[in-house]
Parts: sequence; C-alpha cells; structure tokens
Amino acid sequence: MQTVRFGRTGLTVGVAGLGCGGESRLGQGTGASERESVALVQHALDLGINYFDTAAGYGTEGILGKAIAGRRDEVVLSTKAAPQSPRGTVIRPTQLRKSVESSLRALQTETIDVFHLHGVHPDEYDACTERLLPELEQLRDAGKIRFLALSEKFMVDTGHAMLQRALVDDSWDVVMVGFNPLNQSARARVFAATIAKDVAVEVMFAVRRAFSRPEERQRLVDDLVRDGLIDPTDADDLFAFLVHEDGATSITDAAYRFARHEPGCHVVLTGTGDRNHLEENVRSVNRPPLPAADLDRLRRLFGHLDSLHG
Repeated sequence: MQTVRFGRTGLTVGVAGLGCGGESRLGQGTGASERESVALVQHALDLGINYFDTAAGYGTEGILGKAIAGRRDEVVLSTKAAPQSPRGTVIRPTQLRKSVESSLRALQTETIDVFHLHGVHPDEYDACTERLLPELEQLRDAGKIRFLALSEKFMVDTGHAMLQRALVDDSWDVVMVGFNPLNQSARARVFAATIAKDVAVEVMFAVRRAFSRPEERQRLVDDLVRDGLIDPTDADDLFAFLVHEDGATSITDAAYRFARHEPGCHVVLTGTGDRNHLEENVRSVNRPPLPAADLDRLRRLFGHLDSLHG
C-alpha cells in the first residue's frame, strides 16, 4: 500500500481507505453476516489499508470496533454525526456530545482520530459552526477526538458550495469531497484551497454506478447528449478510450486512478463487502496515473460539468 502524509494532521495513511457505508456497508447491505463483515475489515488491514471511514448512521461502527480490537494502533479511525435533527434543524451541542460518546463505545476506543459533521448542507453551515464547532473543540481538547472534519452533501451540493464556504475558515483539518471524472469541479473549487491550507482530503464517489454498470453508463450518455452537455460525436466512445494496453484495465480502474493522482487528494475511499472486489480496488488505487492524453480527454469531455455525481 502506498502511503501519504494526511495533510496538516501529520498522520500517515494508505492511499486506499475502506468506506463502511454506501450500498454495501461492509456487506451488511447485501446480506453478509457480522462475522463476514468483521473478516472483511481484518482482510483490509492485512492488505495495508489503515484508514477506515464509518458513521453513526451507517450501522457499522460496532462491526469496525470488533474488527480492529487488538489492532487499534494500526488504524486511523474516521466517523461522523449528522448535524440535522428530525425536525430539520441543527442538533444541540449536547446531542452531538452524546453521538461522540456513543461512537467511542461502539468503536471500542478512547479517541476518534477524525470526526466529521456528516453531510452538511450549504444552508446549515453557519448554524453548525455557531452551535456545534465550540462543542467539537471542547471534545478535541478533552482528547475524545483528534481532528475536526466536514463531509459535504454531494448528491445535492455537486458544486461544493458548502465546502467553499467552510474553507474560508480555518477550523477544519479534514474534508470529505465528491470527485470523479464526471464532476471535476472540486479541482478549482475545493482542492486549490485545501492545498493552500494543507487540509487533508478524503475522496468519496470516485466510482459510482455510471462507471461499473453498462446500463447506467448508457443512460448517462443518453442524458448528456439530450441535454447538450456533450458532443454527440463523442457518445459512442465516451469511456471506452480509457481501456487500452498502456492505460486502464477497466473504466472502474480508470476512475480510481483519476482520483488517486489528482493533486490535493490523499485517501480514496472504496466500499465493498467482497474480498476479491476489495483487492482489485486496492490494486487500482495503487497503480500509476492515467496517461496524459487520457486525462486531457477526460477534462475536455467533462471538465465543464458540475451537476453530476455519478
């Protein structure tokens, strides 16, 4: 596993991280037993993965805690709490503290390395900083968390409005960002600022259904042509050009490598419940950059888009 310095946290992390949410949730979403999910995490550790990202809302904190028991010193733990209450308002500081305490118990640890406010909407950011940031700082000072982080609500904030606002401040050590060939807007809107401030970046949405499923890919191409977002002459070869002897082994491989080697990106998250799938994803993240000509073509095809998440 290749490793990098994780921004101003100073932590050393593997370039591939295991995401414990998404559709798979360590296999829990596809019928795996808890024992199988624990074994998957332990296999990830054996592959050299040391960055694990979960959340209170994923239902996998307890599994992760069991899996890393006895190996905590090998792991950088990332988890999250959603700042939204059921009424749609930002939660109270006491509720945030309870969530942190619950995560600590589930993860069987005394300290969470990276703690996010989870899926912050642009309209919620100011209330989060006013109401919850002081509580996070107190939890950090008490040693319960080490570094403060934010994850964006990429499905509805594909232009990164929240993170652009947040990065004006200097409160956040880590951010979680959606970035892939279909939406490269974080390059200018997020990474320029994170590089300047040495803020660590976790990439989510590096690979989505549009890359791994032919029927989703065709639907995407049809929509892009219909909306006038790509030239129809490009439609027949929209992704196939990436797979060749000197290029990617698959479109999924290309997407992981695209994110991994983007300046400013540190950890690329991959989520799966299957060992073989995990191994292949790790191989992709560790492969060299895509050829310059392929990168140039991806920028020409999609660099102007900021409305897609994949």
